Amino acid sequence: MASQSSYKLLCLGNPLLDIQGQGDAALLEQYGLKPNDAILSEEKHMSLYEELLQNRSAKLIAGGAAQNAARGAQYILPPNSVVYVGCVGSDKYADTLREACKSAGLHTEYLVDSSQPTGRCGVIITGHDRSMATHLAAANEYKLSHLQSEKIWPIAQAANFYYVGGFHLTVCPPAIVALGEEAASSSSGKTFIMNLSAPFIPQFFKDPLDEVMPYVDYLIGNETEARAYAASHDLSEKEDVRNIAHAIADTPKENKSKKRIVVITQGTDETVVAVQGESGEKTFPVRLVKSEDINDTNGAGDAFAGGFVAGLVEGKSLEESVDMGQWLASLSIRELGPSYVPCDFPLSP
Repeated sequence: MASQSSYKLLCLGNPLLDIQGQGDAALLEQYGLKPNDAILSEEKHMSLYEELLQNRSAKLIAGGAAQNAARGAQYILPPNSVVYVGCVGSDKYADTLREACKSAGLHTEYLVDSSQPTGRCGVIITGHDRSMATHLAAANEYKLSHLQSEKIWPIAQAANFYYVGGFHLTVCPPAIVALGEEAASSSSGKTFIMNLSAPFIPQFFKDPLDEVMPYVDYLIGNETEARAYAASHDLSEKEDVRNIAHAIADTPKENKSKKRIVVITQGTDETVVAVQGESGEKTFPVRLVKSEDINDTNGAGDAFAGGFVAGLVEGKSLEESVDMGQWLASLSIRELGPSYVPCDFPLSP
């Protein structure tokens, strides 16, 4: 096991067990879900998990967006580079998550809440689309006191990079702010990275998002999330992703020694990158994968984030980091769920 000081990247998020099964339009309609979306579960969705397990040949996969990204980053980085923090229950599903992360080389420091089961995410696959319904359960019980405990805070202080999934804005914004403040006040140039994660985050969690944004050095999102941000913040431009990226990049920032960089993916369309205070934008074509080679797009965005962040940790250029993200995403979609397995196609183009 690595010493506490050796983890270069600390990730904070909502650890979930993905229950992933094949579905159809009728199943989506039954639960009021869209083909390619992510929501927090309501009471009407609670029977979905057993439906997937009993009738849809479901697979159990270690999930949660930030945990997926953390596994992806560790896949690329040297051993013992990444530590992941979140809250789980005291049950067999938490053990499943621990074993999955251990096999991926990812170190976990879970807070355990025995009053709640480990969080679950029902994933309905229809073709190349996926619809996710998340019951946070124990993941919703994360506390700032755990992050700032005598065991965990030294690990956080020793890390040089922080990655937080936007989904955690629904759980413990004070923990995110604590990491942001640590990064912004550090004399060693720590980097704070955040992912918008889903359209409902800027739509319905605007206030905690705005509280955190001044600390964000890198913001990652997709085109739907960017447009949701534009709508909720009443930006003058609500459709053009390039202009939205610039508007987000230019919002006030705490650490003025670093320009904020906004990275917006667009599926098979080019990735857009805007830099605070700079005109124009950079665009990067994706690594296209043949349709017949695509197994599952669930977690492709998380894989991109993991590869991109790994590039930053390794000191790669912006261009190289984007390509590493696209490479890991192209690897992930060939497998079931956000999986990273040995491959025979190179990282270099």
